[in-house]
Amino acid sequence: MRDTKESRLLLVLLIAIAFALITVDIRGGRNSPVDGARQAAATVFGPVENGLSSAVDPVGNAVSAIRDSGSRHDRLAVLEKENAALKAKLGSDDRNRSRLQQFDKMLKIAGEGQYGIKGAQVIAIGSAQGFSWTITIDAGANDGLARDMTVLNGDGLVGRVTTVGPDTATVLLANDPDFTVGTRMEGSDELGFASGQGDRPLRVELLNGKAEVKKGDRLITFGSQADKPFVPGVPVGVVSRVDPSGGGLTRTLYVTPYVSFTKLDVVGVVVEAPKKDPRDTVLPTKPKPVPTPTVTVTVSPSAGASNDGQQQAQQ
Repeated sequence: MRDTKESRLLLVLLIAIAFALITVDIRGGRNSPVDGARQAAATVFGPVENGLSSAVDPVGNAVSAIRDSGSRHDRLAVLEKENAALKAKLGSDDRNRSRLQQFDKMLKIAGEGQYGIKGAQVIAIGSAQGFSWTITIDAGANDGLARDMTVLNGDGLVGRVTTVGPDTATVLLANDPDFTVGTRMEGSDELGFASGQGDRPLRVELLNGKAEVKKGDRLITFGSQADKPFVPGVPVGVVSRVDPSGGGLTRTLYVTPYVSFTKLDVVGVVVEAPKKDPRDTVLPTKPKPVPTPTVTVTVSPSAGASNDGQQQAQQ
């Protein structure tokens, strides 16, 4: 269209009409007289808008998804971190509770036996000195430890100290094949020597080949001269098997130790021996036998049998 006076006048007129329609539409609200025309336009141009929207939305959705994914990932990372911290705290609390229980049991044994002990924690297993069953503890000469001291825990005899450094020490465990300790039977006072057999029960040779021994009997340490390397009265274990007596000079027993040598954590080194032999006082209390219930069955005659008896008596 050429720029003429008539064309400019037409443009001004169209603009005026558009403003008038807008004013009427705004004032009319829901009852606007141009609402029908607007709906018709929506019907015509709606599919085009939807097509454009479907072409553009995947990009927008992808950006939104990436943004939301990032926020979800951050939230997940925070939750995982909090969960790991909570598990670590709970695990630490469980471990601390377990250690407190072990300390309590060990202090009870020390009190009953009147042992002066130095508490320590197991920090390593094994040794460079060729022993197959040893542990390293976090106490040494600076803590008053010396070679050939008895080591125990809340269950009983753990072993003896073999090597001492300034702040650590090596303990030979009672189940090591090179380990030997003098033992005494509870009650009968029969003496013997227990030797380690690795993960098998301790082997005990009683000095009396005719000694009366049975499964379930208990043993404690006999004690060494000057209380080194062993103090008396420390629980050793329970007899699990007795070899038949063959008339020999000794008698062989197999003893299940009180201590679990694969689960050591807190131990105590006896730095001061008791003034007198505690004898059997340190042994745990024997479980009371559970009485076997006796069932008495009383047979009573049935009603039919009773009537038959009465009839026979009348005849």
